[in-house]
Amino acid sequence: MRVSNSQQRKSSERFVSALTRDTLALVLAGGKGTRLGALTSHRVKPAVPFGGHFRIIDFPLSNCMNSGIRRIGVTTQYKAHSLIQGLHHAWGFLRPEIGEYLEILPAQQRTDGGWYAGTADAVYQNQDIIRLHGASHLLVLGGDHVYKMDYGAMLACHAQSGADVTVACVPVPIERASGFGIMEVDNDNRVTRFTEKPTDCAGMPGDPDHALASMGIYVFGTDYILSRLLVDAADPNSSHDFGRDIIPATIQDSAVFAYPFRDMRTGGPTYWRDVGDIDSYWEANLELIGIAPELDIYDEDWPILSWQNQAPPAKFALDGTGRPGEAINSMVASGSILSGARVENSIVFSCVRVDEGSMVDESVILDHVRIGRDTRIHRAVIETGCVIPDGMRIGEDPAADGDRFEVSRNGVVLVTPEMLGQSVQHLR
Repeated sequence: MRVSNSQQRKSSERFVSALTRDTLALVLAGGKGTRLGALTSHRVKPAVPFGGHFRIIDFPLSNCMNSGIRRIGVTTQYKAHSLIQGLHHAWGFLRPEIGEYLEILPAQQRTDGGWYAGTADAVYQNQDIIRLHGASHLLVLGGDHVYKMDYGAMLACHAQSGADVTVACVPVPIERASGFGIMEVDNDNRVTRFTEKPTDCAGMPGDPDHALASMGIYVFGTDYILSRLLVDAADPNSSHDFGRDIIPATIQDSAVFAYPFRDMRTGGPTYWRDVGDIDSYWEANLELIGIAPELDIYDEDWPILSWQNQAPPAKFALDGTGRPGEAINSMVASGSILSGARVENSIVFSCVRVDEGSMVDESVILDHVRIGRDTRIHRAVIETGCVIPDGMRIGEDPAADGDRFEVSRNGVVLVTPEMLGQSVQHLR
């Protein structure tokens, strides 16, 4: 009997749907994110605001929703209040009575250990909860990268290949390879070597200028990975980390395959950002204001979900001299007022006030910032709740900025309330 293309497509869709329904996603969101400097003084990295009104963790969580994965655990540890608050606000719509949930899994000494000692230990310490949920597959995600990805396709690839472990990967320039876990693969994408943050590595087959980097996204059979974690937990020489310990060990005796992450529509290179330091965070935010940014947050077919501040629309007002408030090539979130001020090439989050005669350029202004009159802000990240005094200049004098604020390697200025001698009034 001949099977039509539509029948084949529906069968494939049902196959992927069955896999996603039987998958538990575990988002690792407990790391400090120290390279983001003072942005993580009061919050963990996945809770850092991004793109106008999102948090970084909203991207992997939205990917789960859009991929049909509705059983999710989030491990928390370091300064988790802001993260937990955001999860409650944004993700409380899931319905446990029909098998949907987002559970928060803080470090709570469920085994003989204390705090989560590493990414693998964070999963190991929740092994009883994982077994209780009874999912056949475990999808392990980092909570601190910005991207859109259909995890269903990766799960299907894992099942069809017969892999024990599948690792999502992207090509990165060879000179940046030392910041990632780097894989070497054969012609069938089977991983032959995995090195965490190597000082030297080989390029990809046919492309010596790029290396294959792990995205920190793994698919395992649940029983398989829990048995490996049990062995790792008993090893006193292990750092209990997926990249340093688990993945290299599995390559020796298991089928470990790479899953090249490609654009969901074109099949070509795709968007994935590790916003791990101030420069990459600033750059990834400002990429969104382009005419056709690589990351389309306006995509109705793959929405990025988040809690949105209930505030009135943004307002652009004339000041007393008739100067208009205006924003050019910028994004301005709800509740913000530009009164006789000019914003260019910037992102302004919710409930920001920019007063008369001020100029903001190439900057990221987080929630509840008040910018006084006749100020100049250039190439800066202004933390939530800052009050910028009248006439202040930021981003124009590197020496003065270095004395007062935190300046990145590429000259982006980070300003926090504490640096201004102010108390923290708002925390998001």
